[in-house]
Amino acid sequence: MLQHIFYWPTQASACFCLCLTVLEGFKQMKRFFSILIMAVLSLCFLVACQSRTQEDKPNPHKLKVVTTIFPQYDFARQLAGDKAEVTMLLKPGMESHTYEPTPQDIKLIRNSDLFIYTGGENDVWIEEILSSMGDKKPATLKLLDIVPTVKEEVVKGMEHDHDDGEDELDEHVWTSPKNAMAIVNSIAAKMSEKDPENAKAYETNRENYILQLKSLDDAFRNVVKNAKRKTILFGDRFPFRYFADEYGLKYYAAFSGCSTETEASAATMAFLIDRVKREHLPVVFTIEFSNGKIADAISDATGARKMTLFSNHNITRDQLEAGENFLSMMNKNVESLKAALN
Repeated sequence: MLQHIFYWPTQASACFCLCLTVLEGFKQMKRFFSILIMAVLSLCFLVACQSRTQEDKPNPHKLKVVTTIFPQYDFARQLAGDKAEVTMLLKPGMESHTYEPTPQDIKLIRNSDLFIYTGGENDVWIEEILSSMGDKKPATLKLLDIVPTVKEEVVKGMEHDHDDGEDELDEHVWTSPKNAMAIVNSIAAKMSEKDPENAKAYETNRENYILQLKSLDDAFRNVVKNAKRKTILFGDRFPFRYFADEYGLKYYAAFSGCSTETEASAATMAFLIDRVKREHLPVVFTIEFSNGKIADAISDATGARKMTLFSNHNITRDQLEAGENFLSMMNKNVESLKAALN
């Protein structure tokens, strides 16, 4: 009996150890299955996320177009639709004549498939940067190579600030809708060449956009044809040489298109005020991003209405977010020109 008493704890202990072993086995199996389930769930989650990320991210194979300023940016994005990524180096609201490239801008140019710029005096830095890229530079398109160009003109009464402006090409080629059509055609052809897979979409967008530019051109021609006068006056720079030439307009201005001057001499002010009075001009123009002080002074002295004629160098961030574009700003110019010529 005593022997059995002493043997029982031994049996109990053995049973207890066996139970612990079984329990430990169940725990390990449970841990294994838990890990296995977590692994499967994690894998499914990663696959789902990867799939969604690929859908949400911009297509890395999309044509990348980079432009310097607003006109070519807007032309390119109208042609691109959702088939290409278009980036403008000039920030909305920034004056284009004071723009200086950043290291990030240069990187954007290098990584682009197509780089579009104006050319001329303000873009000298571009030629140097492209040259430094060697074989790694992107395909390029220069606006001054697309259309016939003219040199900046110094008309009677205008300030002289850089060799009379006679040796510099006038860079504002896009201000003429006819030139804008030629530029759009060239951009579309270049985009199709670099991205033949989407050439049909670019061509469709080009055809639609050209029709709108032709309508704009017709509107300007109609205004000029039915106008009482053919003279416009700017208390500001004059980036509209191609526009004036296209529609047979005579003009007076304080400065040439790319002038860096902001204050006119007493002689220039007197001349412009006299012109407004002598020709009974109802409007004195200024351009976007100008302080408008010269136009204000002429307006105060003559009673002429101060108005803005948009050169489309750039637009503000608010305008961009509101959906304004080259055509909408130029259509505003149609109404402003009508007021100035009648």
